[in-house]
Amino acid sequence: MAYSYLADSVDSSQTWADIVGRDVQWETYSTARLITDKDLQLIRRYDKRSPELKSSMLDESGPAYVEAFMTVLKNVTKPETVQYVLALLIQMLQENPSRARLFHQQSDQHLASQPDPYTVLERLLQRQDDWWSQDKACKLLTIVIESRPRKSAGASTSDGSYAAVDTAETHISLFLDWLVSQLNNRANLAKNPPTVINTAISCLAALLKERGTRQLFLRAGGLQVLPGVLQRAKDSPTSSQLLYETCLCVWQMTYLRGAADVMGPIGLVKLLVEVCRVAQKEKVFRMALASLRNLLGYQDLGLASDMVEAGLNKVVITRQMQSWGDEDVVEMLGFVDEKLKEGIIFLSNFEKYKKEIMGGQLDWSPMHTSDLFWRENVDKFEERDFQVLRVLLKIIETNRDVKTLAVGCHDLGQFIVNHAQGRYIVNDLRGKELVMRLLSHSDVEVQKQALLCVQKLMLSKDKLDFLKS
Repeated sequence: MAYSYLADSVDSSQTWADIVGRDVQWETYSTARLITDKDLQLIRRYDKRSPELKSSMLDESGPAYVEAFMTVLKNVTKPETVQYVLALLIQMLQENPSRARLFHQQSDQHLASQPDPYTVLERLLQRQDDWWSQDKACKLLTIVIESRPRKSAGASTSDGSYAAVDTAETHISLFLDWLVSQLNNRANLAKNPPTVINTAISCLAALLKERGTRQLFLRAGGLQVLPGVLQRAKDSPTSSQLLYETCLCVWQMTYLRGAADVMGPIGLVKLLVEVCRVAQKEKVFRMALASLRNLLGYQDLGLASDMVEAGLNKVVITRQMQSWGDEDVVEMLGFVDEKLKEGIIFLSNFEKYKKEIMGGQLDWSPMHTSDLFWRENVDKFEERDFQVLRVLLKIIETNRDVKTLAVGCHDLGQFIVNHAQGRYIVNDLRGKELVMRLLSHSDVEVQKQALLCVQKLMLSKDKLDFLKS
């Protein structure tokens, strides 16, 4: 397994060169009883050797070397030494990622005092004055979690069998809490470059591969912090990798029904649509679209309405005209297009519209803006002596909410255009008088929709037919 988030751990900066070039006086820690004589011998044998020789030593006694270095991290607080040991462990994994298993194997040299890698690295996350160490500890802890023996036998169940229990669950929960706190920190979000956010999201994207971790992340309130990160990444032209990895986190969470339930209310659906609209890189667009596709699978959530309202149907039409290197993108665009059309038809239900009108508050939902809805349902306005139309006119006359007034004027105009006798019916019900009062309204959008409605009242039948065609 390759750990992609380690790629930026070794860079060309002077900081890394300074750290790996240090000479640590290991004997002082042995004298202070912070490490054992066996630890000292192992570390001295390993330190400053060639990569080939280090590799041979790790192949022979890997767990013992890892335990020795973890003992240093457990007992020594000097920043220079902590950073140096973290750098050695990072190098070890970059040269051979499979060595991650060494964190979970026990040697015969630390039988009584084997350091727990989870606890050691968790403590390093609290070094507030040393982000370099926090960053490396964060990445190493992610690797330790990813490479752990997944499950172990747990307590017996009522039927006598043994339930699988993840012995690392408590540590994973603590780590997720820390990651969420970093992503929820406004100071971190404001930083440029957002180093802390980049690291936290990269590690989170790796951890969320596991279903159990997704449950823990949801329980930690992690889903609620993703919109802020996604918004920041979307608005930054230099954050394409952060944008991709944040969408990857969202996509992985869409496989969890409990997470899908709240993605609409917290604004993630509309943000994903916006990412699909502005994404320049194919991998970013693909991941955002894949997330929306998964969410459309939960038909009872009715998220198609949110997507249409956010303009996804128009985005899909535009994107279908592009050429794509990945055939999966073409397939997903077709699937989403079909589901959105089904969603509009499903949502174009006159009973839903009637319920909204009777509630007295209107919003720019697909029912109002869909030409299909008006063509298919305009005759239903005649029911019960134009009851719905009369309530709509009452809303225009008495309501004070600017959005409701704007939508109401728009809907009245749609009725005029689509009903054969719409202009005459609205005039008979004093609709022209009520709408004209709004031409001087203080809100620009209300003025605009009122003016468009009045213009439709003034048009001849042939011009109205032209608008309808």
